[in-house]
Amino acid sequence: MSDAKSLKRKAAEAAFAELDEGLNIGIGTGSTAEEFVRVLAEHVEADFEMTGVTTSERTETLCRELGVPTKTLDEIPILDVTVDGADEIDGDLRLIKGGGGALLREKIVAFSSAKMIVIADASKKVETLGAFPLPIEVNGFGLMSTFMAIRRVAETLDLTGDIVLRKNGDQPFITDGGHLILDASFGRIPDPEALSAALRSIPGIVEHGLFIKLASVAILASEDGIERLEA
Repeated sequence: MSDAKSLKRKAAEAAFAELDEGLNIGIGTGSTAEEFVRVLAEHVEADFEMTGVTTSERTETLCRELGVPTKTLDEIPILDVTVDGADEIDGDLRLIKGGGGALLREKIVAFSSAKMIVIADASKKVETLGAFPLPIEVNGFGLMSTFMAIRRVAETLDLTGDIVLRKNGDQPFITDGGHLILDASFGRIPDPEALSAALRSIPGIVEHGLFIKLASVAILASEDGIERLEA
């Protein structure tokens, strides 16, 4: 197991240790969340009872392959906890998410949960969000108009940097919801709350990857052990 994968595994195991049996659990998307699915699967095989609600078709497929029981969010609209990764996390537990392309469903599931546990390796902790490009899920209709509106609101907040359409090979990347993603390389986002509010004012934006006041706990794994942060 690679060092990076080993750290993701440690974070996933630490998150599982905080869970009680019988919970309805939101399950995130991405390589760290997939390690959590593998940890869950091992315990489910040993008769641990839980029901998962997945945030992407990719995660749903993995759960089915490994025998982790799932239902839809419509079947279980209120969840006990969500466990998910992050692309960046700051000291106030504000996140950038969406590198895996599932930010809309991830945010819906997190919002539907009483608690969100973020799992990551310690390298994802930053002083200021923004080094990781901010994913912005957009409607395909009026793409250029939406792009220009994002550029305008970014400039009002003194944010610069490339905003590019995410691709899957030569074709645009399409989310599970049928949308596109623009990745905004702002470098630094000194006021995530202001940017979040500004982006929400643009009709063509479906959702953005700033997760604010959603995470309750962060579990960060490093070679020195586990760091646990609470909101």
